Amino acid sequence: MSDKIKVMIVDDHDMVRMGLKTYLMLDPGFEVIAEAANGQDAVAVLERGIPQGQPDIILMDLMMPVMNGAEATKEVLSRFPGMKIVILTSFLEDDLVVQAVESGAVSYVLKTVSAEELIYALQGAYRGMPVMTGDVAQALTRGLRQRSVQGDDSGMTEREKEVLLLIAEGKSNKDIAEELHISIKTVKTHVSNLLMKCELEDRTQLAIHAHRQGWVSGS
Repeated sequence: MSDKIKVMIVDDHDMVRMGLKTYLMLDPGFEVIAEAANGQDAVAVLERGIPQGQPDIILMDLMMPVMNGAEATKEVLSRFPGMKIVILTSFLEDDLVVQAVESGAVSYVLKTVSAEELIYALQGAYRGMPVMTGDVAQALTRGLRQRSVQGDDSGMTEREKEVLLLIAEGKSNKDIAEELHISIKTVKTHVSNLLMKCELEDRTQLAIHAHRQGWVSGS
């Protein structure tokens, strides 16, 4: 039994917990040792102690009453450093992904993943290896980019800052229009406004400006 990965499931839906527990208990590599209906309950269970010992991994829902997954992750890790937490959720909002990762979660996995992908994520978390699908990784990138543009006080609108960062990444007007779901004409308007506000003459100068300001990863 000692070689099994011990898992705690935290989700406010009874049927979800039951389904996850049933599936994981069918896998010889896992043992579900505890459950909780929200983050606050999870912290309380851990504080009281579990007969089988502390879990190796907590499979944590994100959107829960009383204390959500991001809050619970931060609280658990403050009391039990080194605990591995995997966020399992239906939500892929950019800011939520950033919150979950910043709180200390090892991985962020959508509930739409296959059983094999979930097992892979749990095994990866056990080894301390972050696992994120392409969609989640993209959401994290977008969320961090949004945090970057919101932190600037240059007088640009948030959309203009997004356009500027994409210009700095070498994206064409067509690429920017597709990524931001706006028309090419709108992109051109944003570029013109950026040139005026930054007092620059062309896209190359805009890209250099963004790098010099430290708004682009790796600059």
